[in-house]
Amino acid sequence: MLGTVALSHVAAKVRGSRSIAAKGDIAAIAGRLALSAESAIPVGDDCAAIPDGDGYLLLAIEGFMNEFVERDTWFAGWCGVMVNVSDVAAMGGRPLAVVDAIWAASDAEAKPLLDGLRAASETYGVPIVGGHTNTRTDRGQLSVAILGRAKQLLTSFDARPGHRLVAAIDLRGRYREPFSNWEAATNAPPARLKADLDVLPSIAESGLAAAAKDISQGGLAGTAMMLAECSRVGVMIDVGRVPRPEGAPLERWLLTFPSYGFILAVPPANVPAVLARFRGRGLAASDIGEFTTNPLAIMQAGESAETLWDFAQEPFIGCAQPRVPA
Repeated sequence: MLGTVALSHVAAKVRGSRSIAAKGDIAAIAGRLALSAESAIPVGDDCAAIPDGDGYLLLAIEGFMNEFVERDTWFAGWCGVMVNVSDVAAMGGRPLAVVDAIWAASDAEAKPLLDGLRAASETYGVPIVGGHTNTRTDRGQLSVAILGRAKQLLTSFDARPGHRLVAAIDLRGRYREPFSNWEAATNAPPARLKADLDVLPSIAESGLAAAAKDISQGGLAGTAMMLAECSRVGVMIDVGRVPRPEGAPLERWLLTFPSYGFILAVPPANVPAVLARFRGRGLAASDIGEFTTNPLAIMQAGESAETLWDFAQEPFIGCAQPRVPA
């Protein structure tokens, strides 16, 4: 069990990480664009959810760090599809199609990026339907957008005090060094990957969970902080209950970007059913904490606790949902 000193060290590492700092940049950009959770399409979710008929169109985009595109080019292309389908699943949706924008110095340098995109497109069964290409630039860069559809949403705005924090992660993988990416998809059977993702819309359509996000840059810790802030609640994370691969240091794991990883806000009575759906797919799933009325993100280990963020003192991503009068 972690002691006070060790937990303090982990919390400091999380707060001071590059990925947490990058999430904080969202507030400034949203402000410049005059975007907020009060917009017609609230900002802060994994996708924009656009009402359409009896459901929602889901629209999202991901851009990738130049360093990642340069050092692991094929996998960056793969991730262009993979992280977008995760965004759609986190909203309770299913993917329809993606478009990509790539930049490279030549056709030869673009090839591994395109190969990775194509491999993931075929694996996840999501067509690439267009995009933008420039193979006469001074460096490789990548951005990929996705369109999906949901019948019933899982949002970032509907976690409530008393909801349990559930984490579901595919631990059947490995770190893809030197980055903190937990790679559990490239060698997995395509049918399994697609069925694993379908757990999220099935949970949404069954009304078992109120909110969800996919674990992204910033890891489980940063993603939980984003979900709590958007819902104007606090969150307590019991780090001893977080699903974690053997040998992975906690301070690294809490900031890791897994191929398959989600957190959900679940009414206590529904927790067993939600856990059963993930575990039935061979995925690691646990109740790892709770959402609270106190506007703090707290890490807990046994009797020790450390505050990660005080939302009342400083916005994290600045996309809090307006409070609805009782």
